[in-house]
Amino acid sequence: MGLERAARSLTRAGALCVVFAWAPCTATAQDTVAPAGPLMHAMPAHSATVLAVLVGLTAFATILSLLYLRERSGWNRRERALQSALIALQGADDRAELLLNADSQVIIAWAGRSEPTIEGDPSFALDGTHLGAVAQAHSASRRILAFNTWLLQSDAAALEAEIETLCRRGTGFRRTLRTQSGRFVEAHGQAVSGRALLRLRETTGEHRALIEARASISAAADEILALHSLLDAIPQPVWHRDRAGALAFVNTAYVSAVEGGSREAVLQAATELLDRSARERVAREETGLEGASQALRLSAVVAGARRILDVSESTAEDGRVGIAVDVTDLESVKADHQRQMAAHVRTLDRLPTAVAMFDQAQRLIFHNAAYQKLWDLDPAFLDGRPLDGEILDRLRVMRKLPEQADFRSWKAEVLGAYRAVEATEGPWYLPDGRTLNVIADPNPQGGLTYLFQDVSENLMLESRYSAAMKEQAETLDTLKEPVALFGADGRLRIANQAFRAVWRVNEASVQEHPRIDAVIAACRTLSPDPEPWMAIRGIVTGLSETRSGLSCRLEVLDGSVLDCTAQPLPAGATLLTFIDVTASVNVERALTEKNDALERAAQLRDTFVHHVSYELRSPLTNIIGFTELLGDETVGPLNGRQREYADHIRGSSSALLAIINDILDLASIDAHSLALQRETVDVRSTIEAAARGVEDRLKESNVALDLDVPGNVGSFPADAKRVRQILFNLLSNAVGFSRAGQRVQVEARRTSDELVLKVIDQGRGIPADVIARVFDRFESHTLGTKHRGVGLGLSIVRSFVELHGGRVAIESTLGAGTCVTCVFPLETPEGNRNAAE
Repeated sequence: MGLERAARSLTRAGALCVVFAWAPCTATAQDTVAPAGPLMHAMPAHSATVLAVLVGLTAFATILSLLYLRERSGWNRRERALQSALIALQGADDRAELLLNADSQVIIAWAGRSEPTIEGDPSFALDGTHLGAVAQAHSASRRILAFNTWLLQSDAAALEAEIETLCRRGTGFRRTLRTQSGRFVEAHGQAVSGRALLRLRETTGEHRALIEARASISAAADEILALHSLLDAIPQPVWHRDRAGALAFVNTAYVSAVEGGSREAVLQAATELLDRSARERVAREETGLEGASQALRLSAVVAGARRILDVSESTAEDGRVGIAVDVTDLESVKADHQRQMAAHVRTLDRLPTAVAMFDQAQRLIFHNAAYQKLWDLDPAFLDGRPLDGEILDRLRVMRKLPEQADFRSWKAEVLGAYRAVEATEGPWYLPDGRTLNVIADPNPQGGLTYLFQDVSENLMLESRYSAAMKEQAETLDTLKEPVALFGADGRLRIANQAFRAVWRVNEASVQEHPRIDAVIAACRTLSPDPEPWMAIRGIVTGLSETRSGLSCRLEVLDGSVLDCTAQPLPAGATLLTFIDVTASVNVERALTEKNDALERAAQLRDTFVHHVSYELRSPLTNIIGFTELLGDETVGPLNGRQREYADHIRGSSSALLAIINDILDLASIDAHSLALQRETVDVRSTIEAAARGVEDRLKESNVALDLDVPGNVGSFPADAKRVRQILFNLLSNAVGFSRAGQRVQVEARRTSDELVLKVIDQGRGIPADVIARVFDRFESHTLGTKHRGVGLGLSIVRSFVELHGGRVAIESTLGAGTCVTCVFPLETPEGNRNAAE
C-alpha cells in the first residue's frame, strides 16, 4: 500500500515538473512577439527551451528523492509492526494446534460455497486401516466428510441432516455418534463469524466409559421393554414373584384373567390368579422335583369363568416366574377326539371294507369285523397283536393268499410298504376266485394301514357294462337317424355313424370326448342359426332343478331340415336325436304356399266382385230409371210390343240390382262394416211385406202362399229391412223350386226367448250331398227346375241371421219339399248390441 501511494505521489510531481518546464517554453514563444530584455533578446529560442527542461527535471528528481526517503521510513515502521504481529500469530497458532492435538479431534469449517477446511487429527475415521503417515492423513481428510463410510448409517444420515440445517440456518447441535468399529465420537456444530464449524472428537477415558454404560443401560431397558411387550402379547397369564413371594410383574393376560383393571392395580392389591392351596401345591410339587419345572393341571376362575389351566412355576435368580396355559379347549378336544375315535371304531366295524392298522413295530393294533371275516382268522390270535409277517405266514398256510413262486420275495415286497413314502395299491387274486384291491397307506406317526376291498363284483359289473356299452354303440351305429349322447359334464360320450356323417365329425374327434361348445362350433358351420344351438346347449349344461326336454328345428346349408329332440336322461346325461323332415317340410311349404295363393285368390275375387258391383250399380240404376220413364209413357206412347219389352227390361234390371245388392251386403259383412239398424219389428207386417214382394212370381208360377202367423206373435228387436230381405230370399227360393199348383207356407212361432220363422215348400227337395253346400256362396243348383240364380240367396240369409245373433237350419226330403228355419233371439246379444249402436 505504501508503494502504491509513493507511485501516485511521484506521478503527481512529474506532472507538476512538466508543467513547470512547459511554462518557460510558452513564455519564450510569447516573448518572440512581445518586447523583452536585452538578455532574452540575446539568447536563441531553442536554448531557452532546453534550459526549461533541465530545470524541470532537476525539480522532479529532487521531489522524487524526498518522497522516497519519507516512504522508506514508513515502510520500515510497518515491517516492524507486521513482524511483531506475525510472531504473535505464530504463538497463537502453536497454542491452538497444541490444544487441538491434545485430543483426537477434527474441526471442519464451511465458509459460503467454498470447499470446507479440515483441521486436526482425523485418524479415528480410518478405523484401523494400515497406511503410511502422509497417506493416512490424506485418506482420513478425504474420508472424514464421507460420514457413511465410517459412521453407522443412522448416525451418518442424522449428522448430514443437522450439518445441512447448520449451514442454512446456523442452528447448532450436539450429538454422540458411533463409528462402524464401535468407537464413540462427539459431534458439536455451531455458527462462528458467519462460518459453520463442526468439531468431531473421539471420546476417551471416563467419558467413553460413561457413554458405553449409558448405551448398555439403554439396550438393557429396550430389551426389558421388548420382553414386557412380548409377555403382554402372550395370551396366557404370566407372573414374576420376588424373593419374598410377592408379585413383582404380571402381563396383560394376567390382568384380564383376574379382572384387575390395570397392571399397577393388580400389583398393588396383590391379586392372585390361583387360590392358596393351588399355590402351595405348585411350590410343593416343584420342591419335590428338586427345582425342575412341572406343569400341574389345576382349576381356576379366569375372567369370571371356571377354566382348566396347566400351571408351571420355576425359580429364577431374583424370585420365581410362572405361566398358566388354558387347556380347557384342549380337554374338550381330547374328549371329543376320544368320542370320535370310538365312533370311528364303530363305523369301521360296520364297513364292508376290511381295515387293519399296524404300528411302527409292525404289530396289529386295530382291525374291524370285516377284516376278521375276510380272512376267517381266530379272534384270540388277532387280539394277541401279532406281527404283520406272522399274519401273512398264517394266511399262506391257510391257502388264502395269492399263489406265489417265491413267497419270501413277495412277502418282503409287501412289508416294504412300511418304508414307503406314499400309499401303494395293487390287486390280490385269491385262490377262491375273488379279487382284492389292497391299499397300504403309511401312517404319519409310523406304521401302516391296510384296506382290503373285494372288487370281484365290480370287475364283473364293469365287464358287463363295457359289453353293454359296446352293444349300445353298435346298435346306435345301425340307426339311420343321427344320435348323440352327452354326459353330465357336457362332454360328448357317444355319437353314431349317422351323426358323424350328417355333421361331418370324424371318429377321432368323438373319441376325444369334446365339450358341447366344441361340438356346436363344428355343427354351426353347416347350420349357422345360433338360436336352436343355444337352446340345445342350455339343455345339456343347464343346472335347473327340473330338467325338461326340448324340440327345435335346424336348417342345414344343403337345404335339408332336421328336427332335433333333446331328452334329459338320469345322472345328468342328455340324448340328442335328429330326424330328417326335409320331405314333410317341403310338402308343408307347398301346402302353405297353395293355401296362401287360394286365400289371395279369394280375397282378389271378393275385391273384384266388390268393386265391380259398385261399378255396375250406377249404370243399372240409370237403366231402371229410364225404363220406368218409358213404361210410364211420359215421353210418348208405346205400342204393345214396346211396352212388353220395357217390362222385361225393368224386371231383369231389378233382379240384377237385387243380385248386386246381395253381393255388396256380403262384401260389407266380410269387411265387418255392415251395421244393423235395430228397431222394434212387427212380425206380421214384416212377413206380409215380404209376401207382397213375391206376388208377381207367385202368379207367374201358379203357386199359393199361406201365412201361419198367430195373433200373439208380437214384435222383436231387429233390422226390419234385413228381416224382409231374409224372408224375400227364402220365399223366392221356395217359389222357384215349387211346381204349379203347390203351396208355400210361412210360419211364425214365439217362445219365451226366441222367435222362429219357417218357410216350407212342397217342391222337389234337396239331396243330402247338396244340403251341406247350399249356404256357401255362389253355390247354385237348379235340381231340374227353371229357377236360376247366382247362389247368394241362402248365403245372405245365413249371414243376416247370424248377424242378429240367431241361427239357420234346413231340412229337406227328396220329393216332399224343404223347410228352412230361422231362429232370432228376443233380446239383443251383447256383441250385437254394440254393433247396433
